[in-house]
Parts: sequence; C-alpha cells; structure tokens
Amino acid sequence: MSSKAEKVSTRRSDRLVWYAGWADKITQVVGNANPVAGPYFNLSTPEPTGVVAVLAPQESSLLGLVSVVAPVIVTGNTVVVVSSHARPLPAVTFAEVLATSDVPGGVVNILTGSAATVGPWLAAHMDVNAIDLTGVAGDVALATDLEVAAADNLKRVRRAPAAEPDWTLDQGLEPMTAFLETKTVWHPIGS
Repeated sequence: MSSKAEKVSTRRSDRLVWYAGWADKITQVVGNANPVAGPYFNLSTPEPTGVVAVLAPQESSLLGLVSVVAPVIVTGNTVVVVSSHARPLPAVTFAEVLATSDVPGGVVNILTGSAATVGPWLAAHMDVNAIDLTGVAGDVALATDLEVAAADNLKRVRRAPAAEPDWTLDQGLEPMTAFLETKTVWHPIGS
C-alpha cells in the first residue's frame, strides 16, 4: 500500500471512531434544559430528521464518503448516498464492510451513478427528509436545481460548498447537527 493510501485509510478509521464516540454524547451537547419562569420545566432534545440523501464528494472517494455518511447515521438517521461517479469502488467496498459490521441493514444505502442523474430524484422524493449537497460542490446550477426540487416538499438542505472541503481537517459538530430536529417538551412541576 502506498504512503498516501495508508494515510487516507488511517484518517478514515480515525474519522469513523471519532464520530462513533459521539453516538451517546450528541444529545447532551446540543440538548438543553431551558430556564422558564413558571411552575414547569422545559427540555429541548435533538431527534433524527429521518431519511437523508447524501451526494458524496467526487474527489475524495473514501475519506470524503466516510466524512458525509458517518455524521448522518451517528445521529440516528438513515442515509441514501450517491457515491463518487468517477471513483465508485471505495463506496462499493465500504458497502461490503458495512454489511459485516454492527450497522443494521438498511441504515446505509449506497447508490452508484451520477449526482446529476440521481440527485433530482432524491431531492424531489417525498420519503426523503433531507439532502446533503456536498457532492455537487462547485456546480452552482445543479445545486440550485436540487435546492428548488427539495423545497417543493420542505426538505432540510445542507447546501453545496463552493469547493470540496479538505477532508483531512476536523469537520466539527455541524455535519452531525445539520440533520437533527429539536423537540421541546414542557412539563408541569408539582400539583
């Protein structure tokens, strides 16, 4: 294995472990007990959005793929991901790894094909609750068309960046919180 491939593989593993560590912590970090003036308490708790379509990065076919899939599933969502069109083999191999892992069947669904071909179907699909447009970075026309298609059924959209991010950098919490909804509950205190 080349030095570059070893570095990507190590970063990919580190990224998966980092996100996995958030599975039992994200609620405590982004949830809250809200102060209220009255005889009740108020709690805000994050909940998964549901089915999230992800257009995977086109240049970073492995580290980029892991970096967009892991935050979606660690927060309890199901993902339908369109792999890199030019480099689909890492995604296919990743699918084989997931099939023998502890990830339940159906949580990660990987499609190969072009984001320009499959993306409009996912953006307009009524059973898809959110879409991540990272994989169309730099294609303003396609990103705009997908945002419009998603708006027709009130989908949560993570907008396409101007250029593909540097996947070797820390991604922060935003990739996890982008596909969470906040549920707030009011509960009376006393009689």
